[in-house]
Amino acid sequence: MERSQISSGQHLLSVLRDLYESYGYTRYKMSKFEEYDLYVRNKDFLVSDSVITFTDTNGRLMALKPDVTLSIIKNGSDLPGFVQKVYYNENVYRISKGTHSFKEILQTGLECMGDIDVYCIFEVLLLACRSLKRISDRCVLDLSHLGVVSALLDDLSQPREVTDALLRCLGEKNGHELQNICCAAGVAAEKTAALTALIGLSGTPKTVLPQLEKLYPATLDQTPLKELKTLTALLESTDCADLLRLDFSVVHTMKYYNGVVFKGFVQGVPDSILSGGQYDHLMKKMHRVGGAIGFAVYHDALERFGKAEPYDADTVLLYDETTPPETLLHAIEALQKSGAQVSAQRSLPEKFRCRRCVRLKDGEVTDLG
Repeated sequence: MERSQISSGQHLLSVLRDLYESYGYTRYKMSKFEEYDLYVRNKDFLVSDSVITFTDTNGRLMALKPDVTLSIIKNGSDLPGFVQKVYYNENVYRISKGTHSFKEILQTGLECMGDIDVYCIFEVLLLACRSLKRISDRCVLDLSHLGVVSALLDDLSQPREVTDALLRCLGEKNGHELQNICCAAGVAAEKTAALTALIGLSGTPKTVLPQLEKLYPATLDQTPLKELKTLTALLESTDCADLLRLDFSVVHTMKYYNGVVFKGFVQGVPDSILSGGQYDHLMKKMHRVGGAIGFAVYHDALERFGKAEPYDADTVLLYDETTPPETLLHAIEALQKSGAQVSAQRSLPEKFRCRRCVRLKDGEVTDLG
């Protein structure tokens, strides 16, 4: 399969597992069920607040898990000076964007929790980038920093409902509505201009950071800006420099998230197929010590894209009843060495589509197209 094609299915699971384990992340497995109360108390954190529930034999209201992160936090332990690094391949139960009905959705992700530092944040961002590259070489990671955004919003000295509305405008890239809200709230013209400019900031770090420094007042806390510059510099020193983009329309609820937040996209899929960020606030809310950062890969988005794949198979090797099995095996293995995924068939049904079709006859492989 060409790298420009999106990888999906069991092969992708294996590739991502090997990637995460190579950095010391261990497999986390969980039950399909959790107490419903866990999700009620943190419903704003969920992609959807629609949850499938049932009553257990002991009378407890249970739920089919719509999320994995909450369970990992709930069941983890606080170990001073230690960072818990786990990854997962779990089915979650939520409303699919494709069908708008409940669906069992495979989700792969990782979480880094505990005494995290700049390296931990960088490592997770790097693994997010490399996850995207293993899915498709035509990908991009949009990165934002809620510390920068919240500093600019806090500087307005506005009520929570106003800053929440402005945050929504940032996420929607709605500069017109943002200006209307600022005008109604009496926000100073220069501060309104800074927020409006923030909506338009999108591009490579080398392009965006100089512009961000100009609109970020020197009177504000410089820590988030410095952290963002450090992280982008680290990522630009890796093989992921070409897919990194700063975009401050990437926002998550500040009730749970802080620091860096990010989304991953691949060409051909309209929605983000990867999403993550720092969620120290959620850790604190669930009475955990330390910080946390993680991300998830959404396989349902890839499945919807996969339906548009024009091929039923990569390479088909046609043979007949006179072909010795050992000769057939040698031919298959030779094709596999060139990177092909080979399906040996004696004939093909009507309208079967393959990227390449070859015929094995008298020990020779002939390309049929």
